[in-house]
Formats: sequence, C-alpha cells, structure tokens
Amino acid sequence: MKAVAIIPARLESTRLPRKVLLPLAGKPMVGHVYEAAKRSPLLADVIIATDSEEVRQVAKANGWKAEMTSTQHRSGTDRVYEVAQRVKADVYVNVQGDEPLARPEHFEALLKPMQRAEVMVSTIKTPCPAHDVLNPHAVKVVADKKGRALYFSRSTIPFDREQRGDLQYFKHMGFYAYRYAALERFCKLPESSLEAAERLEQLRFLENGIDIYVEETPFDTVGVDSAEDLRRAQELLAK
Repeated sequence: MKAVAIIPARLESTRLPRKVLLPLAGKPMVGHVYEAAKRSPLLADVIIATDSEEVRQVAKANGWKAEMTSTQHRSGTDRVYEVAQRVKADVYVNVQGDEPLARPEHFEALLKPMQRAEVMVSTIKTPCPAHDVLNPHAVKVVADKKGRALYFSRSTIPFDREQRGDLQYFKHMGFYAYRYAALERFCKLPESSLEAAERLEQLRFLENGIDIYVEETPFDTVGVDSAEDLRRAQELLAK
C-alpha cells in the first residue's frame, strides 16, 4: 500500500496569521509536521501543498518537497485533492501544517484501518483530557463497536445524563487518510448542513453515508489555532 502525506499549508490564516511559518524550537511550524511525516516508514512521500510562494521558498531552502496549489480552495482537503490528482498513491494522508506535535505513531495508527479494503476514510482519536471535555475547540468523537464514527461534535458527547462521572470521552485529532475515490467524492459534494452548523468538514462524509473509521492513539497533540496554543506547543516541544 503506497501512502503519501500531503500537508496543506495556507499562510493567510485568520486567527493566527502566518502560523505555519511561525518559529518553534528552531524551525517553522510546518517543518515539524513535515519531518514527523518523513520519519514514518509507512509514508512513501511527503508533500507540502501551499498557495503561498513564501511557504514554497521556505520549504525549498530546507529541502522539504512542496507544490503550489490554487488560491481558491475552500479547505485544506480541497488543496490535498488538487495534489492527489497529480500524485499517484493508494492512500492519501491529510495532516494540517499546524500540528507541530505530530509523530510517526500518529501515522501508524491512522493507516492501520486502511489495511482493510472496505475502509475508505480513517482518522484518529485520543482519550480526552479533563480540561478539554467542555472545550468547544476540542472536537469530541463517538464510534461504534467496529470503530466507525457515529458523530463528531464541539459539544460534549456522549452526554452524561445520569451524572455517573465515569464516561470515557475521546478527542478527535485532525489527521485523515483517504482512498482517492472518497477524497474526490468529498470535494465534489456541497457543504452539508451539519458541517455548516458545527464547522466540522468531516461531517460531510457522515451525512453522505461515507464511513470514517477511527483508530485510537495514546499520543495527544496541540493543533495550533491561537497564541495560547502556540505557547503550549512551545512548552511541550521544549520538553
């Protein structure tokens, strides 16, 4: 199974401008993601997909493979799809350029379900830290006994109606693997109603009957969307 990682890296982020190039432990943030993916023996290639010439030049200076993509894409997944149309693979891995704590073990867990031919899309989850259970920026996921996602939400799911206090919560991590057909279908579908309500694009798959298989990993990350996230990532990388 040939798997290729594509890292969408948009420079003009709104909440934390230029975040993919912000320095972390001596290198741009996107470099940590790229090098983590390169350390995975399961990935045949790693490509940064960007609409920024500046990002491309930084990648070139550091020896990281990068390709230019359209400035018109709605999401990082659309950027991944553009590159996937030019690069042949069995599975495409989408990991955002703002995941500096990515590690090879994340890709190992992510690709495990893709060993089964019926799996079209996979992602990963980790036990949700107590401080993130009520945090709407930490997306929660529930899955069935076969590992298929039932729902993703910014709300706290499942709801502890009886206040037992012993429910297990899982945080969704923004790593995805797709077969080309699923990626193509996703990008050609209109935004779904639940996706629009929660601002979670993975719900487009579920609303259109495309199963997402969820594999567990013990390794949490910090997706960097704010200055506070950046501070936490700096502290963890320093350790």
